[in-house]
Parts: sequence; structure tokens; C-alpha cells
Amino acid sequence: MTVNTAFCEECRDDTEYEIIEKEMTGTVKGKVYHYTGREAKCMRCSCSIFVPEITDDNLKALYDVYRKENGIVPLDIILQITKKYAIGKRPLSLLLGWGEQTFSRFCDGDVPSRQYSEMLTKIYEDPYFYAKLLEDGRKQLKSDAAYEKSRKAVDRLVGIRDNRESRIDVAIQYLLSSCEDITPLALQKALYYIQGFYYAFYDKFLFAENCEAWVHGPVYREVYLRYRDYRFDSISQFMPFDNAILTEDEKAVFESVSDNLCCYSGKVLERFTHSESPWIEARGDLLPDIPSNRIISMDSIGRFFKEVKNRYNMLDPKDIRAYAADMFSKM
Repeated sequence: MTVNTAFCEECRDDTEYEIIEKEMTGTVKGKVYHYTGREAKCMRCSCSIFVPEITDDNLKALYDVYRKENGIVPLDIILQITKKYAIGKRPLSLLLGWGEQTFSRFCDGDVPSRQYSEMLTKIYEDPYFYAKLLEDGRKQLKSDAAYEKSRKAVDRLVGIRDNRESRIDVAIQYLLSSCEDITPLALQKALYYIQGFYYAFYDKFLFAENCEAWVHGPVYREVYLRYRDYRFDSISQFMPFDNAILTEDEKAVFESVSDNLCCYSGKVLERFTHSESPWIEARGDLLPDIPSNRIISMDSIGRFFKEVKNRYNMLDPKDIRAYAADMFSKM
């Protein structure tokens, strides 16, 4: 059993003490606040004993009440932000255009102003808001590694709305059974369009896998490694497919992508994706022939395909044909 001891000024000696809870008052910015604190009592003379850790806890309790009554973001929420989005304290300050140590000071207990508090609350509560901040401020991070790490964290938060396993293998099986002469390049683009249009119509992503912005358009790396030996040839792994394993939503999107997009070659679909914002934004300032493993964020894919759905007044996945035909006419 741990025995708590501290110096008692009354007894002039180190003595054991007990801790009791009591109602306390404190003043912050000229206003008195009431909070539940703790007090160390000498077990010899019953006088109060100064214990630094207890004093710190009481100060935190006082400021917790102050934050709550004034609508200031709680300290525990501030501390969770960096873990939630896998980003360091200094990089987050840089991302937000704050002084390099600003966020660190808030983590150490400094009380943010209402303006900073509102920003931190919104960041914590809205991953989509943070995702936009991350994209807009990525150059401020001065580190691709910091960006990629945080990007993956936020993609998991905004991209996968349920706990089902990824359905990318099911989509591949469907495409290999339904599309004639599909090459690895065309397969990659078909998977990308399935991911985007599924989100556009049903507000959730079908695949957990991230898509990368390669020279020849969006690529799922593991799928590339699986079929790279085919190079420019059609994939010959035909397999019978049972549509009964698909949900009605999956079937609607798979069929429409197969009918309206897989009728084009992989090179044509590559040119489609090169004119679309998710791939363009992910590539950034890279030259056309420079290899890259930059992630095409799920947030950007979701936003783009939602915009396409609205722009073409799509009511159901069959309406994908209008987008495909319009893209081909512009080539």
C-alpha cells in the first residue's frame, strides 16, 4: 500500500496525509467559479499540507469549470486532436498558420481565446473540415511524411463509414467476368470509378484501400502488383461470377461502370482521369512523367463524384452513361 507523505509546516516534519474532496472557489479573469477540488490533510494535526500535484489538479479543475461555463474547448479534447489525426503539435500549428508553439501551449494548459477554441472544436468534431485544412495547408507542413501520415488517418475517418471488409476483390471478380479484354490499366480505372460513383450515390466508400496518383492515373498498388505481369495484355483470369453475392447497390454501380466506362480502353480512361480534380490535386506540381505514390484522398474522390452526380442530374447509377459520353466527346 502506498503511503502519502509531505512536509507539514505545523508539525515541522514529513507526515502522512489523507486526501479529501471539498467544494472550492477560484477566480479567473475577475470572476469567481465554484469547483470540486481536493485537499491534503495532515494525519497528525489535521492541518492542510501543500502538495504540488494536488495544487496542479485543483488548478486544472478550476479551469475546466471556466472552460465549460464560457464555451471554451476542454483540455482533454485538445489533447485528443493530434492522436485523432496523427499529426504532431508543431506541424498542426504550422498547418493552421499559428506560431510554432501555440498548439503546444494549449496542450500544456494555456486557455485558448474563443476564436482559437472554436477552430479547435470544429477540427475535432468535423474530419471533413480538417481534411480540407490539411489539403489547403499541406505546403506549410514542410514534410511530405507528416502530410501522408495525417492524410491516411483522416481518410480512415471520413472514408470508411461502416465495418464491412473492403469489397475490392469482389469488384475485381465482377469486372474480370463481365468485361471483355480488360487490361490492368483499364481494371485500375474501373475500380476507381466504382469507388467514386458508389460514394456519390450511397454516401460511403466500398473500398478501404487507398488509391495513388501514378503517372498513368489512379492506381490501387496491391492490385497493380497482382496483375503487373500482364503489362498491356488483357487479363486472362476469367472466372464465373455469382451476382447473388452483391447487394442491390453494388450491382447497380458495377453494372453501370462495366457498361458505360469499360467499353473504353484503358488509355482512354486514363485520359478521363487526367482531367479530373482528384488525380490533378494529388499530383500537385509534379511533372507529367514523374513517378509518385501520393495518395488520392478519399475526401477529394467523394467531393468530386458528388459534384459530377449533381452536375449531370444523376438519379441512379444508370445515369453514369451521360458523364462517360460527355468525357469521350471532349477528347
